[in-house]
Amino acid sequence: MFRPRVIPVLLLKDKGLVKSEKFKNHRYVGDPINAVKIFNDLKADELVFLDILASAEKRSISPEFVRRVGDEANMPFAVGGGIRSIKEIKALINAGAEKVVINTYAVEKPAFIKEASEEFGSSTIVVSIDINQKFLRKQQVYTSAGTKSTGLDPVEWAQKMQDCGAGEIIINSIEHDGTMQGYDLKLVKEVAEAVEIPVVALGGAGSLNDFIRAVRESYASAVAAGSLFVFHGPRKAVLVNYPQNKELVHLFS
Repeated sequence: MFRPRVIPVLLLKDKGLVKSEKFKNHRYVGDPINAVKIFNDLKADELVFLDILASAEKRSISPEFVRRVGDEANMPFAVGGGIRSIKEIKALINAGAEKVVINTYAVEKPAFIKEASEEFGSSTIVVSIDINQKFLRKQQVYTSAGTKSTGLDPVEWAQKMQDCGAGEIIINSIEHDGTMQGYDLKLVKEVAEAVEIPVVALGGAGSLNDFIRAVRESYASAVAAGSLFVFHGPRKAVLVNYPQNKELVHLFS
C-alpha cells in the first residue's frame, strides 16, 4: 500500500527555528536541534531545513549546523539556503545531509542543476519552487525568499528543472504559506501532471485531511508542512508534533 512521505519543513533564521505566514511575520518557535530530537522520538519520515537568510547574505547554510543535525537525526534530511557551488554541496553531504534543496541559484544558473545532478546523482538534488501571483496576474516563480519575481511559469520551470536533472521538486505557494487553510491543489496538480519526478506539496497544510487531498486530488508524491508540525490549537501554541505511523497508514488506506 502506498503511504506518501510526510515531511516537516523547518525554517532557520539567525540560528533559531521560525515560522512564517506568506513568507513574512517570522515567529520564533524554538531551538532547531531540540526539534530534531523531538521529531526523532515521533519517528518523522524525513526533515527539510531551509536557511531563509542564506541567499541574501550570500552564503550557504552552515555545514557545521548540518553536522549538528546529522549527529542527532535518525531520519534522512535535506538542507537548503544559498547553495551556489559543487564544493558547498559536497560539504553539506559530508556533514550528513542526504539531499540539498536549491531555489534561487537554480533560476540564476539553470545549468548548475545539471552539473550538480551529474556530480551527485539526481536523487540528491531537490529544486524548491516558490510561487505567487503578481498584481492578480498569472502565477509565477519567485526567488530570494519570495522577494523577487521572475516571470517564469511554474509548470514550464518545473519541466525545465526535471530536464536539467533534478530528482524531486518542492512546490511552495507563498499565498498559502502559514495560513493552514490548505494547499494550492490546482497548482500542485498542474505541476505533478507535467513532470515524472516526485512532487512535494508545501504551503498551507492545516490538517491531515489536507495531506489526503494533495495526494488524491493533486497527485503529490509527498506532503510537507511547517505550521502543522510546530503549532497546536486555535491560539497556535508552540508544540512540536507529528502523527503516528499507524495514523498515517490508516489515513491513506
